[in-house]
Amino acid sequence: MAVSIDTVYQKVLAIANKEQRGYVTPQEFNLLANQAQLEIFEQYFYDVNQFSRIPGNSTIYSDSLDVLQEKVDHFEKFRADVSMASGGVGTLPEYYKMGTLYYLKDGQYLAIENVEQNKLHLHINSPLTAPTTSRPIYVRNSGTTEAQRERRIQVYPTTITSAVTCNYIAKPTKVQWAYTIVNSEALYNSTNAVDFELHASEETKLVIKILELAGITMKDTGLIQVADKEEIETIQQEKQ
Repeated sequence: MAVSIDTVYQKVLAIANKEQRGYVTPQEFNLLANQAQLEIFEQYFYDVNQFSRIPGNSTIYSDSLDVLQEKVDHFEKFRADVSMASGGVGTLPEYYKMGTLYYLKDGQYLAIENVEQNKLHLHINSPLTAPTTSRPIYVRNSGTTEAQRERRIQVYPTTITSAVTCNYIAKPTKVQWAYTIVNSEALYNSTNAVDFELHASEETKLVIKILELAGITMKDTGLIQVADKEEIETIQQEKQ
C-alpha cells in the first residue's frame, strides 16, 4: 500500500532535470515530501465532505466516497490505549482527528461523553447528568505545553484511572529519503529510509505536488508550469 520514497524522488529528479530546472537536494526533497504528503492527506477530509453531498454510484471500485474511505482506512486506529494517571487524568495518543473514547467496565465498552469545559459544572452538579462509571464524561484539560493542551484530558468520575481506550485517525508517518555519502555523492540508503504511508495510487500526485512546492521554493515559475502540465495530463488520462 505504501509509496516508495525513492521512486518518487527519482521521478522528481528526472522531470526537473529533463526541463533543466536544477537539482533538488535530499534535504530539500525530504522537507517538500513531508509537506506534500500532509497536504494530500488533509485533502481527503475536505473531499469526503464534498462528495458526501452528491449521489454516489453502485460500483464500489469507482464510487468517490468508497475510494476515499479506502485511503483513510489505513490511518484509522481502534481501541488504542489512553495513558491514564491518578485522579482521572489521561494523555491521548498523537492523532490527527480524535474519535470516540471508551471505558471498559465489566467486559463492555462504554462511550465516554465529551463535555465542554464551560458546561462541566452543570453535568457534575446535576443529579440527572452527574458522571458515573456507567456514564463517564471527559473534558480537555489544560497543560503546561502545547502537546499537553492538545492531548491532556480529565475523566469523570476521577476514580477511572485505567481501561480507557480511543478511536482516532493518525497522521502519516514522517517520510525520509535516507542516504550515505560515497565519493561526494548521496546514495540511497533503503535501511534507514521511510516510505510514504499514502495509498499506492497517490504516487503520481505526490510527484506533481513536490514539483509544485519545489518551484515555489526556488521561485521557479517554469517548474511550477511543468508540474501543472503533468497534472493536466494525469487528469486527462483518468477521464479517458
